[in-house]
Amino acid sequence: MSTDSLRLPQPLSHARRDRAHWVLALLGLLLITMTLWAVGHGAVTITPGQVAAILAGQLGIHLPWDYTPQQAAVLLAIRVPRVLLAVLIGGGLAVAGAAMQGLFRNPLADPGLVGVAAGSALAAVATIVLGTTWIPGAVWLAAGFSLPLAAFLGGLLATALIYRLATTAGRTDVATLLLAGIAINAVAGAGTGLLTYMADDQQLRTLTFWSMGSLGSATWSMVTVCAPLIVLAVLAITRLARALNLLLLGESEAIHLGITVGRVKRWLVIWVALAVGAAVAAAGIIGFVGLVVPHLLRLMLGPDHRYLLPGCVLLGASLLLSADLLARTVVVPAELPIGIVTALVGGPFFIWLLLRQRRLWS
Repeated sequence: MSTDSLRLPQPLSHARRDRAHWVLALLGLLLITMTLWAVGHGAVTITPGQVAAILAGQLGIHLPWDYTPQQAAVLLAIRVPRVLLAVLIGGGLAVAGAAMQGLFRNPLADPGLVGVAAGSALAAVATIVLGTTWIPGAVWLAAGFSLPLAAFLGGLLATALIYRLATTAGRTDVATLLLAGIAINAVAGAGTGLLTYMADDQQLRTLTFWSMGSLGSATWSMVTVCAPLIVLAVLAITRLARALNLLLLGESEAIHLGITVGRVKRWLVIWVALAVGAAVAAAGIIGFVGLVVPHLLRLMLGPDHRYLLPGCVLLGASLLLSADLLARTVVVPAELPIGIVTALVGGPFFIWLLLRQRRLWS
């Protein structure tokens, strides 16, 4: 695919800079609105006043809104950690997608290209199917964190293998990185399929729900573990915004402009693997966020990563909050896997993107 669809960032005029600031401000307002909406709606309805009263009550402040103990328990133990996890994962996946699209200079690139999701899936499935019989000691030591820990380590190992295959004499070839990612994804997919074939009925139910993504297991401990990893990765990728802008010119041009291209590639892959690995470990495989959000924002803000990456944090978080709200309210009291909702949104968008690209070629 032509890289012309990722236009080179031009120096921003005052009007364009003001427009970018307004778009980011509106995205921030959207995120605040979605957060307030998400914490109050579900099987148990909690009004904004009650939300404020419950949170203020934790600080010893009394507000004039009555609430039940059930509402307080639902908000503090379920809704708030779930919303925070959705914000973290949505923002992390969107930023990782923007980084991959900048690295490959292709608007259809996805964080899964570096093998994180496939490696995480294989490790998680192996833990579910084989953990209690082959490595019971390890599962016991990790307690409730055995599945996310295995998924996280599996994603990092897959990414390390792909990066090693694409690196020769200290130089990483982007085309080889893409091909190695496709190959490792295929091998990991085959291993996942084999383990799924070996699973019993109970394990199959767990595998099915996990492989389609869910925020239903969100807890404060999960948020505490994932937040430092995703926040660190997002901040690190954001600091590479200028390097991503220069990479759009081509590797040779970026080198002449003072960018150490090999180092930038290596750190981009590492930070993407960290963000996506933590997200998959916490919520399973959630597709299309890393593809849809960066491309949509690129249409609104342009290709300048100094504005694109912060916008991805805000819009990615809002999108995943919206998807999770639909997933847990459409079929109450049951819950849809969130991956189904994001796929229903992302699939048609992906088709539209392909048709639009074809029109541009014509």
